[in-house]
Amino acid sequence: MLIRVDPTRATPLADQIAACVRRGIADGSVRGGERLPGARDLAASLQVSIHTVLAGYQSLRDEGLIELRRGRGAIVRDGVPAGRAAVVELARDLVRAARRFDLDDEEVVALVRAAARTS
Repeated sequence: MLIRVDPTRATPLADQIAACVRRGIADGSVRGGERLPGARDLAASLQVSIHTVLAGYQSLRDEGLIELRRGRGAIVRDGVPAGRAAVVELARDLVRAARRFDLDDEEVVALVRAAARTS
């Protein structure tokens, strides 16, 4: 799996790492059971801190997309629908857009609920 980051972008590097993995899951290039690059190796190849890589991986774990196991590394969870990764990425885009318009979390949730009722 190819993971790239652009330090000139405003998006934090950890978020860029997580987004690359999400896109890979969504487009099928990364499958359940697949092992992600080790945090140390990825940090060295991207020339970032290991903590940056771990933060990106922890976001993916919190989203239910990967498992982190001591000594085994990061593994994409089996049975996670590719669409889930795409929806997570869309949700993150929605939150970023809402922040630009100074909407708080409750307003964003209300907008999503209203959209779900009309769909």
